[in-house]
Amino acid sequence: MPQTFPAIVPRRAAALLLAAALLSPTARAQGALPPDIAQALAKAGVPTSAVAMVVAPLPPPPGSVTRQPEPVNPSGEANPAPAAASLALPPPRLAWQPERPMNPASVMKLVTTYAGLDLLGAGHFWKTRVYTLGTLREGTLLGNLLIQGGGDPKLVVERLQELLRAIQDQGVRRIEGDILLDNSVFRLPPHNAAAFDDDPLRPYNVGPDGLLLNFKALVLRFIPEPAQRRVRIESQPPMAGVGVPAELPVTSGACGDWRTRLALDFSDPEQLRLGGRYPLACGEQEWAIAYPQPERYAPRVIEAMWRAAGGALSGQVRWAEQRPVGARVLVTGLSLPLASVIADINKYSNNVMAQQLFLTLSAGDGRASFAESRNLLRRWWRERFGLRTTPLVDNGSGLSRDERATAAALAALLQQAASHPQGAVFEQSLSLAGVDGTTRRLAQRRPGSAAIGNARLKTGSLRDVAAIAGYAYGQSGQNYAVVGLINHPNAGAARAALDRLVEWAVQDAP
Repeated sequence: MPQTFPAIVPRRAAALLLAAALLSPTARAQGALPPDIAQALAKAGVPTSAVAMVVAPLPPPPGSVTRQPEPVNPSGEANPAPAAASLALPPPRLAWQPERPMNPASVMKLVTTYAGLDLLGAGHFWKTRVYTLGTLREGTLLGNLLIQGGGDPKLVVERLQELLRAIQDQGVRRIEGDILLDNSVFRLPPHNAAAFDDDPLRPYNVGPDGLLLNFKALVLRFIPEPAQRRVRIESQPPMAGVGVPAELPVTSGACGDWRTRLALDFSDPEQLRLGGRYPLACGEQEWAIAYPQPERYAPRVIEAMWRAAGGALSGQVRWAEQRPVGARVLVTGLSLPLASVIADINKYSNNVMAQQLFLTLSAGDGRASFAESRNLLRRWWRERFGLRTTPLVDNGSGLSRDERATAAALAALLQQAASHPQGAVFEQSLSLAGVDGTTRRLAQRRPGSAAIGNARLKTGSLRDVAAIAGYAYGQSGQNYAVVGLINHPNAGAARAALDRLVEWAVQDAP
C-alpha cells in the first residue's frame, strides 16, 4: 500500500520558508567560531575543519507578537497572506560549515522521532495480539496459544505480566499444546550483535524485533549485605533454563570499575558466571546485559513468566514457522503512546527503540524493512524540506558508521518541528540540560553553566564523533535551534566545545 503524506499546513509551510534562511550567502559566509568554542576545540586538539555548527532563531510561536512589519499593499486593498520575505527570520547567529555532511551519531534520532510524530501522530500505539488455536474448556486450551508481536518498542516485564494476566483472566490457565511466537511484522536480515564494536553483550547492540521483549536484556541487581560479607544478586526477567549466581563475596576499597572486577562470562547461554569480589563501597547497583542467544530470549522469558504466573504448559514456547490460519483473537495488548516512546528514545538515547520506530514507519498493512523505511523517509524529507540536503539514514538510531547529516538540515528540522502542531511533544522529548537524560552530567562538568535548565538537547557519541542538537532558550527571549557536530579522532575530548556552543546560544547578547 503506497504511503501518502498529509498536506503541509500553512504554519508548517512557513517554517519551511524560515528554514531557507540557512541557505543564504550571508549564512554560509559567517565568520570565525566564537572564541570560547575555538579555544575548547584547540585544547582538545580538534581543528575547526572537523566541526559543523549552526545556531538559528526559531520562528515566533503562534499567538505571539512579531516586530516584523506586515507587507504594505499600495492599492489600499486587504493585504494578502504574508509573503515569504515578510516571514523570514534574521540570518543564523552562527553557521560554520553548515552544509558539510557529518556523522551525527545518536543525534540522528531526531530525524526518526520527528518523522514518527509527523507521520504517525503522538497518540500512535502498537498492538500485541494473542490468539487461540484450539478449543477452550474449563480453563484448558486444547491447542496452541499464539502471541503475535506488532513491533512494540517497549514491551517490558511489567507490561508482559499484564498481558499474561489478561490471558488467564480470559480463562486460559493450562495449555495442552505450545505457545507460538510471531515476530514477522518486520522483515529483518540476520543481526550480528558483535558487528558494530565487537561487544555483543552491550544492550545498545541489541537488534530490533517484531516481538521485542524487555530489550532482550538480563538485568542484574547487586544488593550488598555487609554483615554476611556478601552481595546478593537478583535478576530480571526470569528465564527458563538460565542459571544466575545468587551471591558473590565482597571486598573493601573504592568502587571503581566494578563491572570489570566481576569477570562476566556468558559464553554458555544457559549459565551466567561471575568471578571476583564486589566492592561494598558501590552500594546497590544494576547491570544490564544483552542475552547472548537473542533468538532464544523471548521463548525463555515467556515460558518462565507463564509458569511463574501459575500457568501450566504441556508443550514448549517456540517461534511459529508461519502465521497460522483460523486463529481467534483472545486479548490485545496496547503499547505506550508514541509521545512516551520518543521521550525514552531521545532523553536516554535508546537505540533499539529508535530502530523499532524507524521500521514502523513503513509497516502499513504489510511487513516493514529497513530498506522500505529508508525509501519512505527520503520521500517524506523531500515533501517536508524540499531541496534541503536529505540525511543519509541507515537504521534510524545513529548506531552506524555510515549515517550522515548536515548541521543545516538538522537545524531546519528543529525549526520546522517548533511550528508543528505536536512540536511541544517533540521538544519535551529532549533532555533538559543538566537535569535529566543524557545531558544531566553537564551540571557536574560545568556547575555554573548558563545552559543548565535553559536548553533541551539530544546528544550523540561514537568513536570519533561527538554531537549535540536541540533548542536553546536565549536570555533575550529569543529561542534557537542549536546543532554542533564534531567528526575527529579527538571528538570525545571536545565535548566542552559543544557545552560552550549551547552556552553561547543561551547568552545571546548582541
